[in-house]
Amino acid sequence: MSEKTALILSAHAADFVWRCGGAIALHEELGYDVTVACMSFGERGESAKLWKQEGMTLEEVKKNRRKEAEAAAKALDVTNIEFFDLGDYPLEIDRDAKYKIVDLIRKVQPNFMMSHSKYDQYNTDHMFMTEIAIETRMIAQAWGHNPGEKVLGAPQLYLFEPHQTEQMGWKPDVFLDITQVWDKKRAAIECMQGQEHLWKYYTNVAENRGNHFRRNSGGMAGGRKCDYAEGFQTVYPVCKDEL
Repeated sequence: MSEKTALILSAHAADFVWRCGGAIALHEELGYDVTVACMSFGERGESAKLWKQEGMTLEEVKKNRRKEAEAAAKALDVTNIEFFDLGDYPLEIDRDAKYKIVDLIRKVQPNFMMSHSKYDQYNTDHMFMTEIAIETRMIAQAWGHNPGEKVLGAPQLYLFEPHQTEQMGWKPDVFLDITQVWDKKRAAIECMQGQEHLWKYYTNVAENRGNHFRRNSGGMAGGRKCDYAEGFQTVYPVCKDEL
């Protein structure tokens, strides 16, 4: 495994594509090993197109969503993708499942982690995932949890953009230029055949965040050119020696 790693904790099988696919592809190009962990396939609540097909079954939906997610991960050059298959609507994560996430965190030893916004009244699976991300990060840092294992340091947890941003109290303090990997993200987006209605929406989001990157990198007179970007909100303080 690379010395530089990242871990994405995604409530459903498509979330990592829309919300941080650019960050994943960019950091893979920068030499990171990026692991994506999908807690569910989004089989109940995020697969309406599949359920409209006659004779569709839960297992068939899962099979389709897994195939889409794996194809998207390949498009983004993801090092490893794991499926916990914990169900959705609602997503339920018990103590054993938490410990499996802790095991993964300690195995990956991420330089940074990513998950959802802290609040999402339209999809409680999302904010529950972030609650679990914060909790399992804490457990992974505990010397008394499975003594003898390598404990976790203090990776930043970046919260990626929710679907209805203005409603969620999500406020980005990091903009990441993903222009050089946009083609990879768009290819991954198009792998998600079950949610084709979101393709244009998340293309527009990336364009809007590109504008925010330009404005915040030097203003309209001197801002760096950026066509596509992703926004993130940090959970923990950023430690610097010089501002």
